[in-house]
Amino acid sequence: MKLNYHHLYYFWQVAKSGHLTRTAEALHVSQSSLSHQIRQLEERLGQALFVRAGRRLELSEAGRLAFDYADTIFRQGEELTALFTEGGHAHREVVRVGAVATLSRNFQEGFLRPLLERNDLELSLHSSSLDDLLRRLSAHQLDVVLANQALQGNDQHPWRSRRLARQSVSMIGAAHLAPCFPDGLRQHGLIVPGPDNATRHAFDQLCEYHRLSVNIVAEVDDMAMMRLLTRDTHHIAIMPPVVVRDELGAGTLKDFGALPGVFEEFYAITIRRQFESPSVQALLNQSADTLLAAAQR
Repeated sequence: MKLNYHHLYYFWQVAKSGHLTRTAEALHVSQSSLSHQIRQLEERLGQALFVRAGRRLELSEAGRLAFDYADTIFRQGEELTALFTEGGHAHREVVRVGAVATLSRNFQEGFLRPLLERNDLELSLHSSSLDDLLRRLSAHQLDVVLANQALQGNDQHPWRSRRLARQSVSMIGAAHLAPCFPDGLRQHGLIVPGPDNATRHAFDQLCEYHRLSVNIVAEVDDMAMMRLLTRDTHHIAIMPPVVVRDELGAGTLKDFGALPGVFEEFYAITIRRQFESPSVQALLNQSADTLLAAAQR
């Protein structure tokens, strides 16, 4: 039996609104008729397309995949009209990536570069807290989350964490400061990641091991802000060199050496899916050397 595109259109409209009653009113059909046609589509596909969350209908994993196809079909119909009236553009695949706000922008750019070089694909990039990004991942609103910590999955939250790369963390500062380890950590004010950052935990353990009493002048979660503070002050920052790639290249900042045993790790967090995106899989299969080299460009 062929797919009934009338049913698919009704599903598409409900998926966009998240409300059966509201969509029925907008389409001038009864709620029972709308519900029946969506059930027929589910029976045809052999998959449940929605899960109920309070008064809203949220897409299941199969529903998210079906929505992407439906969105392509009906958007292309709209673009066909636009093509002959005002000039349209071809629909492209959408890959949705979330990144925690503390993650290096340069690393993100290097990771995403293969997508940016494709004309047949659109990248949707979201920056937020890890909790918010994981909520969106669970709702199939994101394909992958980039983070600097791994997560242990369970039956309720089937996370899958893949370590993409690991890089050393250095003492970074103005060239004239010239600190050395470990005395340089005692003699200068330090800009460090926030207390919840995995790199900060490793740095604190390093100080404890060497019995270092340090002067922390700023705890900064946002790497872009840490970069600005390091550039515009005479303090030493504890950060991966990739964060200040351009400043190191220009000579405005200097890398005074990696801290022993302190690393930043980059993880891709996904959930177990029945339907995997080939574009996302290609991203995840990049080698660590490739990713770090791309971030240093």
